Amino acid sequence: MTWHIDPKNIDTGLPLEGVRILDFSRVLAGPLCAMIAGDLGADVIKVESPDGDPVRALAPPLLGDDATYYLAVNRHRRNVVADLRDPDDYARVLELVGQADAVVENFLPSQVQRLGIDRLRAANPNCVWVSITPATTGGPIADLPAFDLLAQARSGLMGITGETNGQPTKVGAPVADVVTGLYGAIGLLAGLFAKIRGRAGRHFEAPLLESTMSALINQAQGYLSTGVNPQRLGNDHPSIAPYGPVTTSDGFLLLAVGTDAQFAKLVHVLDDPDLTSHSEWLTNEERVASLSTLRQVLDRIFALHPTSYWLERLDQSGVPYAPILDVEGAFAQDQIRGGDFLGVMGTPHGETSAMRTPLLIDGVRPAIRSGPRKLGEDTREIFDIPRAD
Repeated sequence: MTWHIDPKNIDTGLPLEGVRILDFSRVLAGPLCAMIAGDLGADVIKVESPDGDPVRALAPPLLGDDATYYLAVNRHRRNVVADLRDPDDYARVLELVGQADAVVENFLPSQVQRLGIDRLRAANPNCVWVSITPATTGGPIADLPAFDLLAQARSGLMGITGETNGQPTKVGAPVADVVTGLYGAIGLLAGLFAKIRGRAGRHFEAPLLESTMSALINQAQGYLSTGVNPQRLGNDHPSIAPYGPVTTSDGFLLLAVGTDAQFAKLVHVLDDPDLTSHSEWLTNEERVASLSTLRQVLDRIFALHPTSYWLERLDQSGVPYAPILDVEGAFAQDQIRGGDFLGVMGTPHGETSAMRTPLLIDGVRPAIRSGPRKLGEDTREIFDIPRAD
C-alpha cells in the first residue's frame, strides 16, 4: 500500500504541501489541529472507527445526516474506516503510519494500551506524534474522559466568568477545545520544523486542562504573584476601566478604553459635566477603584441616545469601541461580508458556506480545496481493497 497524495493537494503552493498526516482524533481539539495542517496544504487522512467520530451526531443543527459540528473541523482530509481491534485493519493502519510525517491522536491512556497505539508509534520513529490528552500524562485525572465544558470547569475559567453574584458561566464557544487544538497545531508545526533540522520523532502532548489554564493569562499570573483569587466580574475587566458594555437607549455598546489618553478623548466626546467633574478619573487606577460609580455615570449618559447615534459620535474619535453583535450580525458586517474570509465548501450533502482559515500567506488567504467526507468514503482506495463483483 502506497500513500499517494490527493490530487487536490498537489501544486497548491502551500507551505505544507507534500506532508502526510494521519489523524486518529475525534470531536474537536484534535480534528482542529489536523484541519489547520490541512488548510496549510498537508495531505491528511482521517481514520475513524466503524462507529464514526461521535461529533457526527452532536446535533442539532444538521446538514443532511451530519452534524454541522463535524463539518466545522473536518475539511481537507480523506476518510477511512478501520477497527484497530481487527488484525487486518490494524495492519493496514500500520502501513499508513509507516509512511506518515505526523500523527494526531487523542486516545485515552487506557485506549493506548488496549489498541496497541505504542506499537503504531514504534513503527515509525521518525514520525512527529501529537497527542491531545485530558490532562498531562501521569497525573491523577489523565485517564478520565474530558470535554470542553469539563475543562472550562476544572481550569478556573468558569470560576472567573459570569456576573459577580451569579453562577459560574461557560464561555459561549468551545474555547478549551480550540485553545488545545491550537497548541496541538503549534506542536505539530514545531515537530515538522525539527524534522527538517534532523531532530525527528518528537512527541508533543497538548493536555486539555493545562492548555485551558494557559488561557487565563493575566488572571492566573495575578493570582500566582499576589495570592489574590480572581473573582467573577461580569463584563468588567479586573485592571482596566471603562472596559466593557454600556447601556444605550435601545441596547448596548462596548467601550475598551485602555489608556488615560483614550479616556480623555471619551470625556471630550461625551462632554458631560458629571463626567468632567471627576478629575480623579483621569488615571486608570482611580477609574478601576471607582468602577461602580463610573459605570452608573456612563450608563446614564449613553442611555440618552440609541446605539446608532453613539456609533456615529464615536467614529473617528480615537475611543476604542465596538457594537455588540450576535453571530448573524458578525457575519453581516462589512469587514466579513465584503472580504474573503467566507468561502464555499463541498460536503456529502451539497455545498455550504464556511469560514476559511484566518491566516493569510503573502497576502493571500488559502482556499477551501475539499470539504468533509462521508464515513469511510476513501477506505477502499487508500487501503487498496478490491471491490466485490
